Amino acid sequence: QVQLVESGGGLVQAGGSLRLSCAASERTSVMGWFRQAPGKERAFVGVVTWNGSTFYADSVKGRFTISRDNAKNTVYLEMKNLKPEDTAVYFCAGSPRGYPGYYSSSYSYWGQGTQVTVSS
Repeated sequence: QVQLVESGGGLVQAGGSLRLSCAASERTSVMGWFRQAPGKERAFVGVVTWNGSTFYADSVKGRFTISRDNAKNTVYLEMKNLKPEDTAVYFCAGSPRGYPGYYSSSYSYWGQGTQVTVSS
């Protein structure tokens, strides 16, 4: 079972930036980020494939960037120009499949989540 550990969440003012990290215990083909706001379902944020191809939800395009360091089995979520509506618990997820998934059901491994709070 692949273990995923997120870090980097916190409190930031609107317009600010945060960088989340997700360290995997072993190589994972596809790594995704999801978020869950209070009272809402878990939502897709973005995904990166093993070769670095990225795909994003429309709500974060141009503001969020996903990257990965395969040597460290780590994926990053760089968030800029944060808005109060970005407030959520952010989860990283891993899939052994070779293609990106946009739904949580596509992923086999999940981190514990890290809170991101954006104040107005």
